[in-house]
Amino acid sequence: MPKRKHLLFVCLILSVVFSACDQAYTPKPRGYFQINFPERKYKTFDAPGYPYTFEYPEYAQIIKDTSFFGDKPENPYWINIDFPSLNGKIYLSYKIIGQGQNNLRKLIDDAFKMTYKHTYKADYIDENAIATPNNVYGTFYAVGGNAASARQFFVTDSSKHFLRGALYFDATPNADSLAPVNKFLEQDMRKLVESLRWR
Repeated sequence: MPKRKHLLFVCLILSVVFSACDQAYTPKPRGYFQINFPERKYKTFDAPGYPYTFEYPEYAQIIKDTSFFGDKPENPYWINIDFPSLNGKIYLSYKIIGQGQNNLRKLIDDAFKMTYKHTYKADYIDENAIATPNNVYGTFYAVGGNAASARQFFVTDSSKHFLRGALYFDATPNADSLAPVNKFLEQDMRKLVESLRWR
C-alpha cells in the first residue's frame, strides 16, 4: 500500500511538471518605487553680496559649497541646491569672467567638456540655447542614458558673470529609475535659469 501511494505521488508531480512546461514564460518588467513629488512653490535666493538672484523650490535648501574636489572654491559664490526628499543636488559654480584664466571662451569650452565627458555612458546629449530678457545666455543640456548628471547648464552675460549648474543624485545612475525625478527637477532648473538676474 505505501508503494502505491508513493507511485501516485510521483505520477502527480510528473504530470504537474510536464503540464507546466507547455506554458510560455513571460518576464515581468522591473518595477520601481512610486515617487510622490512635492507641490511646486518657489521662493527667491537673494543673499546679500551674491552677484546673482534666482527662484528655487520651497522643498529645496541652499547650502554653501565649501569644497571643490578637496580644494576651496575659487570664490565664495558657489552653492548647492539640495533636494533632501529626492536625494538630489544641483551644484552651482560661479566664475567672474576675466579673472585669472577665466576668459569667456575657456569657460564655455570647459563647460562643454564637462558635459561631454559623460558621452561614454550617454545615449545622446541634447543642447538647447538659453536667452532670457534678463541678459542671461547659455546652453541647457539633457544627457540621456546612465550618465552621472542628466541635466546641466551654463549661463553668462558675456562680460562679467558665468554660472554653471549640474544635477546629481546620491544613487547609482539608472536612466529608467531616475527618469521621473530628472524630468521633475528639470522644470525647477529651467525656472532657476528663467528667473536668474545678475547684480
